[in-house]
Amino acid sequence: MKKWKYLTMTAALGASLALGACGSEEADTTEEATTGSETTDSAESSDAQLTGTVSGDGSSTVAPITEGLIEEYAGVQPDVQVSAGVSGTGGGFEKFIAGETDFSNASRPIKEEEAAELEAAGIDYTEFQIAYDGLTVVINPENDWATDLTVDQLKQLWIEDGTTKKWSDIDPSWPAEEIVFYSPGTDSGTYDYFDEVILEGADLAKAATLSEDDNVLVQGVAGDKNAIGFFGYAYYLENQDKLTAVKIDGVEPNNETIETGEYTPLSRPLFVYAKNTALQENEAFYDFMKFSLENAGEMAEAVGYVTLPQEKYDEGLKTLEGLK
Repeated sequence: MKKWKYLTMTAALGASLALGACGSEEADTTEEATTGSETTDSAESSDAQLTGTVSGDGSSTVAPITEGLIEEYAGVQPDVQVSAGVSGTGGGFEKFIAGETDFSNASRPIKEEEAAELEAAGIDYTEFQIAYDGLTVVINPENDWATDLTVDQLKQLWIEDGTTKKWSDIDPSWPAEEIVFYSPGTDSGTYDYFDEVILEGADLAKAATLSEDDNVLVQGVAGDKNAIGFFGYAYYLENQDKLTAVKIDGVEPNNETIETGEYTPLSRPLFVYAKNTALQENEAFYDFMKFSLENAGEMAEAVGYVTLPQEKYDEGLKTLEGLK
């Protein structure tokens, strides 16, 4: 596996998702100390030096992969400026539909209504799968009672029923303490996925604190023994010293259970949606997408997600080549 410069340049994943920015003294020192072999190893996508700009937005779950790829790509094509915001999957699609971005990161498949709006706007696009994630339910380490929940218990916890929920409502042997909920915001694909497979369209508990910033959710759960939340697997791994991952029907989230789908129903694919005309007209964007598909698997593993089978990336590269 490549020794990604990104991993030595970033002291803590998710501390800043202002994508494309380096900025620390450690980063500068590391970059100066790099011999160049890592950049050569990563430069398989293109030999020619390019200029241009590439813009994206979307899922905070996908963001750590994109951030790492942007950092690495800057070492290969320093004159290409790649930026990627973190408006959530839904917010990213809004910008994609408005024609503001070349690509949109998503932690769920595109919705029918979003696809219809893109068609109405005359925007053709292609879906690329880049990794697997396991949506991870987390509790405070002081919580030693709710470490293994069933899907039915998750529904009972999270679906709004007009009551102030206590842990003892789920199991009488648990504390009669009010549950504190933390959830991704409604523009998040993680919220949409949880809504689909757990809530099944019912309303989320109204008492929940919502945020598009996963680090806000991490801090909330880590600071309250009665808190529960959920977000992407990588954010749990980065903060596992202050959080406990809940088993679902006896299965804990890890690389193996996520890849095999045993961690059900919370295993899911992650996507990048690319604008076809941008791929055809912007050589820098095509090159960045090619670089991304060539390296997404290793970067996904490096930042805490699960790589796809190689044939999936090969299929993506073949599809990309057909769009040029």
